[in-house]
Amino acid sequence: MATRTSCRSSPKRTSCPRLWTTSGPACNPSSPRSDMPRTVAIANEHAKAKVAAASAIAVLQALDRLRAWHCPKGELSVVFLGDKAIAKIHADFLDDPTVTDVITFIGEDHPVEPFAGEICINVDQAKRAAKEHGTSLEHELRLYLAHGWLHLAGLLDGTKAQAAEMRAAEVVALAHLDKGKVRLKVTV
Repeated sequence: MATRTSCRSSPKRTSCPRLWTTSGPACNPSSPRSDMPRTVAIANEHAKAKVAAASAIAVLQALDRLRAWHCPKGELSVVFLGDKAIAKIHADFLDDPTVTDVITFIGEDHPVEPFAGEICINVDQAKRAAKEHGTSLEHELRLYLAHGWLHLAGLLDGTKAQAAEMRAAEVVALAHLDKGKVRLKVTV
């Protein structure tokens, strides 16, 4: 079973640079009610499953409206990958060649071009988790996206106490998405 990976500083957008495609604006996370746009890059690199970019952006916009946590300003990249690609990233940047579900790279607070970070999501692990937990692929991918976003907002999960705080925050985030009927559109 894969474990959630702690976040780390951004490798200056080198984890998946060829994967980026700009998909649209999301609201500025430093002010939940702000209309200032930011760029969100969504990349589908999984061989079969594809997440609609507009639906992923809608999830991020909803998460940005959470009052308890705030994701940093700047461009945000989300990449949907498979086992092989995420294991390579895990090995290259965290010295761990195993498969994992989510890897979050925290961005840089550059004054001209701030970069919030990058969330790498393993679709294959989400499929396995959905089967194991009796949930849907869409539910697991929303959970992984929320998990990565919460890392960007400053939550950690390296200790038991941090992991418990992260699990509680995930419950709040998913309830917020459910209340707003915000879903990911996934085709397999």
